[in-house]
Amino acid sequence: MRLRKAARRVSQIYDHHLEATGLTITQFGVLASLVSADRVAIGPLAEQLCMDPTTLTRNLQPLHRQGLVVIEPDRRDRRVRWVSLSDTGRQAFDAARPAWREAQSHIRKLVGDDETATLHDALDHFLERIAE
Repeated sequence: MRLRKAARRVSQIYDHHLEATGLTITQFGVLASLVSADRVAIGPLAEQLCMDPTTLTRNLQPLHRQGLVVIEPDRRDRRVRWVSLSDTGRQAFDAARPAWREAQSHIRKLVGDDETATLHDALDHFLERIAE
């Protein structure tokens, strides 16, 4: 429960800072994952984000409606859908980055620099150990 509570509280902090951009921290994370990719299938993107593909699809819908991402079926396999960042999505991501940095700074001030680095290392190790 502690880990879930901490995750929810951190999400609340990010969402508060990102509120004026119209993005949630989950949406920002999806856009961030797409920034360096030309296009990616939903399955591998979900895996990268440690998210269920169905949950990712649900999170992509508002981004698609807003024109921030493009979702298109594969021509050879209709079960596969490709996701890419639109120009509008890249602009939204770039516009939201300062708010994301403010949230990062806010959390770092709350936790402390040394503790933040220790926490990052511990979380990286934890994620490696629980990877499926």
